[in-house]
Amino acid sequence: TTPPSAHHAHLTHTARAHSFNTAAAQYAANRPAYPPSLFDAIEDLTNRRLSGSRVADIGAGTGIATALLHARGADVLAVEPGDGMAAQFRRTLPEIPLVRGTGDALPLADASVDLLTYAQAWHWTDPARAVPEALRVLRPGGALALWWNTDALDVPWIAEAAIRTERHFGIDIRAEKRSVSARGADPTGRLRFTHRTVRWSRRIPVDTHLANIGSHSVFLVHGEEHTAPFLAEEREHLLRAFPDGFVEEVYDVILLLAGTPA
Repeated sequence: TTPPSAHHAHLTHTARAHSFNTAAAQYAANRPAYPPSLFDAIEDLTNRRLSGSRVADIGAGTGIATALLHARGADVLAVEPGDGMAAQFRRTLPEIPLVRGTGDALPLADASVDLLTYAQAWHWTDPARAVPEALRVLRPGGALALWWNTDALDVPWIAEAAIRTERHFGIDIRAEKRSVSARGADPTGRLRFTHRTVRWSRRIPVDTHLANIGSHSVFLVHGEEHTAPFLAEEREHLLRAFPDGFVEEVYDVILLLAGTPA
């Protein structure tokens, strides 16, 4: 049988994975996108232009990354398991094909895509299943790209906000950021990932920032009773630090990319 601690961790992970479906509109409206330099780095590492490439964006959510891949000229297909996220995707991007499925059992044909992308989504997969699935659907010379927007914790106000979040929710944001880079370790031993970090920022109203952080799974699973007082207090902290009502969110996009043999 599964040990109680492992069972609890599995339930928590599953709850966090499904939590986004209740907040899809909030997610779509407030989450950060990704900078052009990220897609430049993908083209550099793959030695292939996105324009004209066949791309499958897995765990596409509301389509933030999918839309940017499409704008770069990719022939892109989205794969998303969640009902709420898929419905929001279809409202936002009705012209882009979307199929339902997960990275652990891709609804794609063998050797059918040049690039598989996971934006903020690889951590919801089981890599022991997702890596063989990626290798199955990628064409020779194709690539698997994983990336995450992570908080730039060397920026003082972001570090202070992270400490407040850690205390309130009992999480370790620094450890979570370190674990993102470790996800380049392939348990099957069949892929070798290259790491790139791309820094970027966006200037947004305080309320947009609060809605952004409120759309993260750790907030969603705790419910409004636990999160609303924290967000109200956080608003006061931020308005003291940013009296004009605008914050500069700074991100490090961590990109992991692995190519397949040509």
